[in-house]
Amino acid sequence: MGSDEYVGNRHACSLRLSDFDYEFPKELIAYKPLQRRDESRLLIIDRQTAKVSHKIFSDIKQYLRKSDLVVLNDTKVLPAELSAEFVNKSKAELLVLEKISRNTAKCLVKPARKFKIGARIKFSNNTTADVLEDYPEKILKFSSPVDILLKRIGKMPLPPYIKRESDKSDFKTYQTIYAKTPGAVAAPTAGLHFTREVLKDFAQKGVNTAHITLHVGYGTFKPVRCEDITEHKMHSESFSVSKKAIDSINETRKKGGKILAVGTTSCRVLETIAQAGVGNRHACSLQGKTDIFIYPPYEFKLTDMLLTNFHLPKTTLLMLVAAFCGYDLMMKAYKEAVEKKYRLFSYGDAMLII
Repeated sequence: MGSDEYVGNRHACSLRLSDFDYEFPKELIAYKPLQRRDESRLLIIDRQTAKVSHKIFSDIKQYLRKSDLVVLNDTKVLPAELSAEFVNKSKAELLVLEKISRNTAKCLVKPARKFKIGARIKFSNNTTADVLEDYPEKILKFSSPVDILLKRIGKMPLPPYIKRESDKSDFKTYQTIYAKTPGAVAAPTAGLHFTREVLKDFAQKGVNTAHITLHVGYGTFKPVRCEDITEHKMHSESFSVSKKAIDSINETRKKGGKILAVGTTSCRVLETIAQAGVGNRHACSLQGKTDIFIYPPYEFKLTDMLLTNFHLPKTTLLMLVAAFCGYDLMMKAYKEAVEKKYRLFSYGDAMLII
């Protein structure tokens, strides 16, 4: 599969940031999930025929064969959003991005101008936090362990375009049913559609599953600013892949099965480990950080099919989809999704690219 095969009528090297913009009615943004996960709509893109069709998510089993492999990101979203106040009672908001030690963490804060070195904030459970560093990242030291604080008063960090406060229901719905490794501040949203019944259907059909981990960072929502997309600096995220998962990938390749990446996060991990020889009898577990930026043209090495949600304009996620699907075909599918009123973004509907 050469990368130019999926570029479409426009040469990929000519694509600019403005090419990844599109219009959509704001009412299509999904502010709440469906009551049943697998009843979301599923838009199918067939790259060979360039046809777009429409199903529901539980139909996904129709597109998988015995010995195919479904790769799931089992990261678990932390309740990383915190509310606090300064000494003068003014409000403060934090998003804990990364724990540095038991009592210190890197945070995204509002209002940033007030978080100067030495500033102190207080939480509802009387825990306090002092600003140790304020450039380039805000580093805070807490009077109690970060993990305990998040567990007691943390809220689920919904994406910024969901204009509502998170509530108790989000602790369940903004988490995949197979989440087990804490560390993300955003959900791998393509996985939110899975139910136990869907996974059971896979097993009965002989479709295999493998779990990898990529801790989704806040940078996933960061829009690209450079008109020349090749100048964009990608955010870095931690990942790990077990020997068992690598063995499953190698065995799938050996038997001629296809690999379905569930979400852009799983896809980025697959393409990262492909550079380390996975898919070519590499047998060891792998872990580290990846800042791989996939945009047209790109030759995918371990991803044969991609399940993904609909993405915001001008984002790296949209560029990855364009690389996999072909720019023109992707834009055709998005236009049709908007016309047919698909629910968009994290709590929205999904697309399967085969």
